[in-house]
Amino acid sequence: MQLKYSIREFIEDRKFKNLSNYTIKMYDTNLKLFHEYCLHKEIINLNEISVSTMRKFFLEMKEKNNNNVGTLNNKIRSLKAFFNYLVEEEMMDQKDNPMRKIKQSKQEVKIEVPTDHQVKQIIRHFERQAYRNGAYIGNRNRMIIIFLISTGVRRGELVNVKWDDIDFSNNTIKVFGKKRQIASIPMTLKLRKELAEWKVICEHQFNEVGEYVFCTRSNKQLTDEGVSGIFKRLRRDMGSSIGKIHCHSFRHYFASKAIQNGLDMTTLQKILRHESPKITQVYVNLWGTAIHEQNEKYNPFNSLDI
Repeated sequence: MQLKYSIREFIEDRKFKNLSNYTIKMYDTNLKLFHEYCLHKEIINLNEISVSTMRKFFLEMKEKNNNNVGTLNNKIRSLKAFFNYLVEEEMMDQKDNPMRKIKQSKQEVKIEVPTDHQVKQIIRHFERQAYRNGAYIGNRNRMIIIFLISTGVRRGELVNVKWDDIDFSNNTIKVFGKKRQIASIPMTLKLRKELAEWKVICEHQFNEVGEYVFCTRSNKQLTDEGVSGIFKRLRRDMGSSIGKIHCHSFRHYFASKAIQNGLDMTTLQKILRHESPKITQVYVNLWGTAIHEQNEKYNPFNSLDI
């Protein structure tokens, strides 16, 4: 079977299984890159693809395209999913799966988190933007930051929040996470107040509240790309004072502050909707203070009078 047709069937299968637009786009982008590589090597059919082909592809992505470890691992996950699908659909035997021996590279865990000062700077920046350049966009961007630091949601979850998902009576917010999973997360009274005020601003702007909480100037749903654009312009406007800030930085900020303020790991895992506690443990290892406090309290050296 030709590679390009099998890629098409795989993408259609992912759409049929109702994967998120972000995930489908990721698969599509990575598989197109692989298809172009194979065409350049005059590889057309699936049975011409070997383990060596895959290794050479990833090596080219690393050396010529300057892919870092995280980007390479992303491609490895996409291609593993693709070839596993071919095995499941009996288009290929497992022994012929060229990804069977390819493993992800170990990645150094390095998470950059904005400081309290930087978060305040960003909020003030959008408040000034609202004052100088028109209230709606500045207020919307300010509200996005407040929503992110109060809930820890992902970018895809943020843009999909509807007003019907916000329960002002029970102080909860329904979010659609990875793999289309629905979860209810708690809403603080402070965030409730901010959202109520934001709803009034939207009513004044559009005469009626739209379906989604975060919209464009034309009252259409804000997209993933739209959110990325907000942070791209923010980095351009504020420069090095805010570092390499992006939407996910505020999920890290939420997790780090929650742990430092004493939130237990089990509760944090539920709020962040991590499938595995190992992911949450990364945050605890980075910012957990309990072990340091206990060591300071009980370390025998402290009791020696020397």
